[in-house]
Amino acid sequence: MSDNFDDLVEVDIAIHIFSVSAAMVGVCLTVIGIIHLVIGVRNVSTLTDDLLSLDSLLFLCACLLSYASIRSRSRRTRRRLEGIADGFFILALLLMVAVCVLITYALI
Repeated sequence: MSDNFDDLVEVDIAIHIFSVSAAMVGVCLTVIGIIHLVIGVRNVSTLTDDLLSLDSLLFLCACLLSYASIRSRSRRTRRRLEGIADGFFILALLLMVAVCVLITYALI
């Protein structure tokens, strides 16, 4: 019974990583567009759009790895893929916070 519960929890975490990562890719792309509008109006240059592009790729990796984890039939493979997806997700979140700090100081 415990094994089935652990499997469900693992799949549940992977589903959350999958859905949030997919949404965050969209957020990154939207903010890139907004930054380009601000850059055009204010005539400033910033590295944030490049970092957000990298961030969207990290979220995409987390999304694809969590999807592969959900689809995996092997428990060992599922755990490994979910762990890697979790790492990409945390790294992407940290980069997003750094980009937010840069946006705050670049556009003030």
